[in-house]
Amino acid sequence: MRIPTNGIELWWEEAGAGPPVFLIMGIGAQHVFWPDRLVALLVGSGLRVLRFDNRDIGASTWLDHLPVPSMPAALGRRALGLPVPAPYTLRDMAADVIGLMDTLGLPRAHLVGASMGGMIAQEAALGWPERVASLTSIMSSPGDLWSMVGRPEALRGLLVKAPRSEAEARERGASMFRVLHGGPFDPEELDLAAEISGHAFARGSHPRGFLRHFAAIQASGSRRGRLGALKMPVTVIHGRNDPLLPLRAGLATAAAIPGAELVVLDEMGHTLPQVALPALAAGICKTVGRA
Repeated sequence: MRIPTNGIELWWEEAGAGPPVFLIMGIGAQHVFWPDRLVALLVGSGLRVLRFDNRDIGASTWLDHLPVPSMPAALGRRALGLPVPAPYTLRDMAADVIGLMDTLGLPRAHLVGASMGGMIAQEAALGWPERVASLTSIMSSPGDLWSMVGRPEALRGLLVKAPRSEAEARERGASMFRVLHGGPFDPEELDLAAEISGHAFARGSHPRGFLRHFAAIQASGSRRGRLGALKMPVTVIHGRNDPLLPLRAGLATAAAIPGAELVVLDEMGHTLPQVALPALAAGICKTVGRA
């Protein structure tokens, strides 16, 4: 269902009962990309799990009255150290999460973010530390350009033309899994990636939202110098073979946060494969327990 937050509406769903845990997904990715099995593992551990579509994608509010940024222009300005114009920033997206907590009557919650979702969770923890009970940052980055430069084939994957049909979305989902996993995988993962990608397309494909997300990342700059202020329990989880946000991004995130625990998963690239889900669930639950 959709509920109001921060001047927009976000589509959200929940499962389980217990301490609330928000799962924040990455660039242009809807909540359905959080594996159902991971949700089941967390619910089985006594957690209330809340998933939602970020602004500008899926079933949440699309902000098409705002400009559509150019990816090459945003990257070029960022590389030159120039300000990057963006319709909104990661802090605005973090405010969406806090607003969602307000609407649901939750004074505090545990935040778990993957990729751009980890960046949003970091911004929420920095801007509203009293609202964030713990932070789990998965396959993410502190935001400096050096840590975010991945392999060319992974970066090219972001530039592929948006699918125009559910069939194209399924094909692209499987193809992107091959590229982003960064190593051997179970062939059944391709079928699952295709199924989820087709479902996401049917729910609401919105390439312009993806471009605004990309600009938000580039415009928000580095958080490395600010992350040292975090005092809540933090765990950084990263795949050893991540081709999009390399392991050095996770190492840099953990090094910037006092007391952060680092978990490196050999079986994970820039994906959430089934084989890694028990370790991911264990890491999240341990972080919640530390709070």
